[in-house]
Amino acid sequence: MDLAAWLRDLGLERYEPTFRENEVDLEILRELGDADLQELGLPFGPRKRLLKAIAALVAGTSTASAAPGEAARTTALSAERRQLTVMFVDLVGSTALSSRLDPEELRAVMRSYQDLCATEVARWEGHVAKFLGDGILAYFGWPVAHEDEAERAVRAGLGIVEAVPAVPTPTGEPLAARVGIATGMVVVGDLLGEGAAREEAVVGETPNLAARLQQLAEPGMIIVADGTRRLLGQLFDLEDLGARALHGFSAPVRVWRVAGEGRTMGRFEARRSADLTPLVGREHEVALLLDRWKLAREGEGRAVLLAGEPGVGKSRIAEDLRQRLGDEPHLRLLYQCSPQHTGSALHPIASQLEHAAGFHRDDEPRARLAKLEALLAEGGEDVSALAPLFAALLAIPTDGGYPPWSSLHSRERSGPSRPCSSSWRALPRGNRFCWSSRTCTGSTRPRSSFSDC
Repeated sequence: MDLAAWLRDLGLERYEPTFRENEVDLEILRELGDADLQELGLPFGPRKRLLKAIAALVAGTSTASAAPGEAARTTALSAERRQLTVMFVDLVGSTALSSRLDPEELRAVMRSYQDLCATEVARWEGHVAKFLGDGILAYFGWPVAHEDEAERAVRAGLGIVEAVPAVPTPTGEPLAARVGIATGMVVVGDLLGEGAAREEAVVGETPNLAARLQQLAEPGMIIVADGTRRLLGQLFDLEDLGARALHGFSAPVRVWRVAGEGRTMGRFEARRSADLTPLVGREHEVALLLDRWKLAREGEGRAVLLAGEPGVGKSRIAEDLRQRLGDEPHLRLLYQCSPQHTGSALHPIASQLEHAAGFHRDDEPRARLAKLEALLAEGGEDVSALAPLFAALLAIPTDGGYPPWSSLHSRERSGPSRPCSSSWRALPRGNRFCWSSRTCTGSTRPRSSFSDC
């Protein structure tokens, strides 16, 4: 098996010169790890795809090393019917750009663009099926399936349209991408073609619909089909563009524009598009929660951990408890974790702050800082003392308006120890978050820290 042909089969032929310059052959290839590929200069997405292919090669299951007839027979058996979310990405104005750039300059721009898109797709665990010149075809739901493929596709699309304008070009003009996303039943898994033309085939109208939606989108826009919109619920702000006539489709298709993140506070509420059906078979769990609530209301504090496998109904039980409490006086604090933000321990707190302050996706840093200051002022605290802390948490630049939080923190740690008093504060707007403020005698600034409320 030839290394160059193997890379072509993976759609990574552009890295063949890198392997050749570093004298990497098939024998060395089997021993490469993520650190080695990173040292060779490969971005995140291609590294992940290569590592999977290398693992299959070592295990002797790589279809690229099999005879053409054997590969065809193997993949024919592996084709399957499943629901798939398909995303088409297109680089706007690439034809005009090619007329103004030298071919080598254009190649560098296209490589940066493709690497960026592949990295963003891999970040949300999608699969780049093919590079189509300035277009990219990606699958969410194959070969690995998740429960939230539509959400993952939209988040990948948002990351792409936000990052593409930053891709450098020799002329200095900004680039733009447009995205179309559709969800539906397909048959996926067949390998068609030979060599560099080999690709995973998807049979069904979903890829065609995604391609038509991408053509309908304007630069920087994400268009989703109605089937995808139903799966998204209220996770995103969606603008109804009405029914549009699309080439190849007999009836008009209703389409939606993704305007940004939704304003709902929890993923359970965001995905719920209709009234809940009655809860069945959880009488014991609900009774236990109500009993603990009664004890807490009588002054005996209680904490309850509700644990279980994904999909068994933990959020549904919590929602049932909320409905049963009705108008009883209580304070509800919702901190929602996310499998897409496992690298940020404070993501639930930051998310709550953003919702409480009313941040929008297109807000400038100055506007976000003003909203944050207005929110903090509602708590009756010293805004100048708290703003650096919360601005650092939300990655909002203060442009010199406040001292860096790191310098304030260092100054506090180096100062003399003073008696402190603690008090709990809960901000309005639905009491969406709270903090503990510790004011020390003789100190000009309170020391604040996030606490479990």
